[in-house]
Amino acid sequence: MDGSQPINPFLTGNYAPVAGEDDYDLTVTGELPAALAGAFYRNGPNPQFAPRGEHHWFVGDGMIHGVFVEGGKARYRNRYVRTPKWQVEHEAGRALFSGFDPRGADPSVAGMDSGVANTNIVWHGGRLMALEEAHAPYELDPVTLESRGYLDAYRGRVTAHPKLDPETGEMVWFGYGVGEMPLSAGMSYGVTSASGEVVRRDDFQAPYSSMVHDFLVTRSHVLFPVLPLTGSLQRAMSGLPPFAWEPQKGAFVGVMKRDASVDTLRWFETDPCYVFHPMNAWEDGSLIHADVMEYPVAPLFPNADGSRGQDTAARLVRWTFDLAGASNQIKRQPLDDMAGEFPRFDERRAGLAYRHGWFAANTGAGGFGFDAIAHVDLQTGKRVACELPQGDVTGEPVFVPRSADAAEGDGWLVALIYRGNEDKSDFAVFDAQDVAAGPIATARIPRRVPFGFHGNWRQA
Repeated sequence: MDGSQPINPFLTGNYAPVAGEDDYDLTVTGELPAALAGAFYRNGPNPQFAPRGEHHWFVGDGMIHGVFVEGGKARYRNRYVRTPKWQVEHEAGRALFSGFDPRGADPSVAGMDSGVANTNIVWHGGRLMALEEAHAPYELDPVTLESRGYLDAYRGRVTAHPKLDPETGEMVWFGYGVGEMPLSAGMSYGVTSASGEVVRRDDFQAPYSSMVHDFLVTRSHVLFPVLPLTGSLQRAMSGLPPFAWEPQKGAFVGVMKRDASVDTLRWFETDPCYVFHPMNAWEDGSLIHADVMEYPVAPLFPNADGSRGQDTAARLVRWTFDLAGASNQIKRQPLDDMAGEFPRFDERRAGLAYRHGWFAANTGAGGFGFDAIAHVDLQTGKRVACELPQGDVTGEPVFVPRSADAAEGDGWLVALIYRGNEDKSDFAVFDAQDVAAGPIATARIPRRVPFGFHGNWRQA
């Protein structure tokens, strides 16, 4: 033993940050569809400097990777989200903040904003917004990716996963950890009009402090999963993990009408589990069905005593809530046995009954190394997948409809694929109804794009 520190896995391989901001015209193999015109934006962590203390993937500085497609051609641009944290560290030339553990921060930034805007990127109400769940949305220029600043009208924390209502044009969202004290059980429910005006923000208390990464919205209801990946300021200040798996807390999902008071929340219960990302939810009479990527144990985080957690895999499960029934138990039905994450669907069916879904899949049934893209037909139960060459890893697949009035699922999937044997990345386009055939076109990015989180398509 040489006494050296172990290498942090979130700073090596394709998790490691890339240096610099670049612009490239991309070489296309195959033929990009003529009707595919717009911008694919992908957000993810890219630490500007070597982190202080123990680093977690979730806390790196946000970097936007944009692929702009038109006329069968593609170009690439990446830019940092220049948050106040990014600015002050850029001026200092070193890391000053310390991720989840505020005790490790430089005294010069005590009490300062530490937002990283590194998780998702959404176009709504004429604004391109970079999102993470501890701060308000951060606006960017949709063409240059220039940073414009936080949107103060949101008055605090906003989820990285708002839902866009295809019928009303509203953006429905929430926040967690809301309140004076960090890691509190306070939550908010909010609505932004189709024109981009914040028209509602109401606070309520969850059963306990949880990392509520995502939630569910139907035509008439909203659902808040409070699952036992818990937050604890007391635990953090004693040197134990701020966020940790604590199954004895139980698992709850709060359900309410979208236009009702938060005082009407009804809390349903289920066995301990964790969900980073649902696929979709919809109403069927007095029932609500919700399709989610369910983990038996939350991955990537330790146990409450600081011991190493389990790296479990998620699978597609349907939760059913009976609003007319006397029981508050959630019915759970497995839908598919392939391990996966980053579930997506034709979001013109958001909050409505739907048929087609896609996700990044892991044929080895473990970890976050997604070596396939899967399509599941929820009407027939059939699933097909495109398995990538050994060493390649896909990011989240995003559905793009062929046209505004195309049938559900008629269009393309777009994704960033890391080519591990070449240490470069491709922007790949698939026929959404025939993913097993592989990409119909790829645009080569002449260096790698680090693994990241979420992306979306903005139609030209």
